[in-house]
Amino acid sequence: MASKTVLSAVDLGLFTALGDRAMTAEELRLALGLHPRAVPDFTDALVALGFLERDGDGTAARYRNTALTATFLDRNKPSYLGGILEMSNDRLYPFWGGLSTALKTGIQQNESAHGQKPLFDVLYQDEARLEQFIAAMAAISGPNVDALAEKFDFSRYKTLCDVGGASGRLAIAVARRHSHMNCLTVDLPVVEPIAQRAIKKAGLEARVKTGVCDFFAAPLPKADVITMGLILHDWDLPKKMRLIRAAYEALPKGGAFIVVENLIDDARRSNVFGLMMSLNMLIETGAGFDYSGADFAGWCKEVGFTKCETMHLAGPASAGIAYK
Repeated sequence: MASKTVLSAVDLGLFTALGDRAMTAEELRLALGLHPRAVPDFTDALVALGFLERDGDGTAARYRNTALTATFLDRNKPSYLGGILEMSNDRLYPFWGGLSTALKTGIQQNESAHGQKPLFDVLYQDEARLEQFIAAMAAISGPNVDALAEKFDFSRYKTLCDVGGASGRLAIAVARRHSHMNCLTVDLPVVEPIAQRAIKKAGLEARVKTGVCDFFAAPLPKADVITMGLILHDWDLPKKMRLIRAAYEALPKGGAFIVVENLIDDARRSNVFGLMMSLNMLIETGAGFDYSGADFAGWCKEVGFTKCETMHLAGPASAGIAYK
């Protein structure tokens, strides 16, 4: 109930309607086109959940964003992270209703469980849904790739290839912070125009290029650093190993392979989001799963990488780093 209350608030644009001002429940109701029955229960529930602040009581009470909702859930702010919540509302929330079935059968519960094509086939055929999915991935990844660009020592490298780079968010972050780096973001053909628009908006066309790559059908482009953000967790272990080997083969000696994921803590006790994301992979793909830093290191050493480490990024996310 709490989840859907917040997801509906994002979907309806409540936090955006408030922006930096205060409004009564009736003013919000009219702005959002809600039924009279919706308020004040809806707005007061958001106060109780900590997503709104309220000044006063009764019909004259005025509601306003908290510091966090004003920053992260107002669509007019560049810091907006609601893309993942929009996709959760439109897609994932109903699919999670099938978790018990997924746990019993191991069968994904997304579009393909309801007579449609598999997830990525559906996304690539629906431009609006693809844009929403990529915006969601950019929202959930933004703070993490910014942290990677700041924390990882790129001074020893000159080139980077982000595999499955979607909107190019990681390549843009690295190029923006490290003027000596030339970056390439590769994905399937239907995604490339989205990345090109983002790169042009960032003014980095000279040092961030796009490319097309089906990473299960062709070798990965050569680069000093190969990155994959929220890619490995989509797949079962054999396919994970194929991608790790492909990265190893594309790197020079001394090169680095970096994954950005919600790495589960090695003891599997504390990273709630990482564990929930792994269950989400069951819902979305059936065979895909999230993993720990120790898992990643073991797989990479099996392929031939000589040194591995884990670097915390932001929130529940970390980078798994393997050196050739």
